[in-house]
Amino acid sequence: MKSEVRFLHKFLKSIGFSEYTTTRKIQELVKDVIMNPESRNYTTLNGNEDTVLVEFCKNFAENMGIAVCGEFDENDNFTFYYFYPYLRGTGVSSMEDVSVERHAAKESYAGVCDDIKVGVTLIFYLQNMIPYIKYRNTDKLPVRGTSLTLSALGIQGSIMMPIIKSENQKKKIQQSTLTRNQLIEAARRGDEDAIESLTLEDMDTYTTISRRIQKENVFSLVDTYFMPYGVECDQYSVLGEITECHIVKNRLTEEEICVMTLNCNELSFDVCINVKDLFGEPKVGRRFKGVVWLQGAVNYPEQD
Repeated sequence: MKSEVRFLHKFLKSIGFSEYTTTRKIQELVKDVIMNPESRNYTTLNGNEDTVLVEFCKNFAENMGIAVCGEFDENDNFTFYYFYPYLRGTGVSSMEDVSVERHAAKESYAGVCDDIKVGVTLIFYLQNMIPYIKYRNTDKLPVRGTSLTLSALGIQGSIMMPIIKSENQKKKIQQSTLTRNQLIEAARRGDEDAIESLTLEDMDTYTTISRRIQKENVFSLVDTYFMPYGVECDQYSVLGEITECHIVKNRLTEEEICVMTLNCNELSFDVCINVKDLFGEPKVGRRFKGVVWLQGAVNYPEQD
């Protein structure tokens, strides 16, 4: 458990546990979740009826809390695996297909989604692994008609002013984005004309930015971005427009957490960050720039 505790310190503070930096306090927190959960999810592991995989979840603020995972053996003895902080997203981020892979070191899972809006392959920590395992145990994979709800925990961030755009400019940007997405979709199918058009467009963009960057600030040229950060595949550096924001309070620690909905490269998802770690005042229309741990839940058409 100690290795998990060290790894997750920086994410615990995102949901209001910045003072939980000792093993003893975190063990007390984990015990509280196990003894007083708000929800429990169970399933057999790899078809073995003698082993039951269980996930206990408890919210400490609206849509955010701690999940504890472990197993019960045939004698109802509980073995602790790991825990993680979470933020449940509130909207649909993508309708693209999602593939899921198990992490090598523990019974947890990563989701992978290729969404043409973002420009990079989205790799996220899967929140609802129990429904996925149930489908896998009954040989119902792949499941069609799913959607994806993304969320993220921020560890550091700042608020930036928006790039002022006229209504005409906004319409042009929307049309340009739609056209580019159509070209990317065609390029995926092997359309050589689409591939050539995208290559020429990228060259023009590079030339324009190279010329303007000499006199202008990069953040006046780049409206939003979504880029991998560091060596962890599910961590990203993001810059996105705030479409909604509000403050919630951790019921246990009384720490304030800022919850924002971001529009980032036309991808919409919720982000939470401890107010202590946020520089600037968040407001709708402004931009959030920071490093986040991406999580996601696959919305299945039917869940057992």
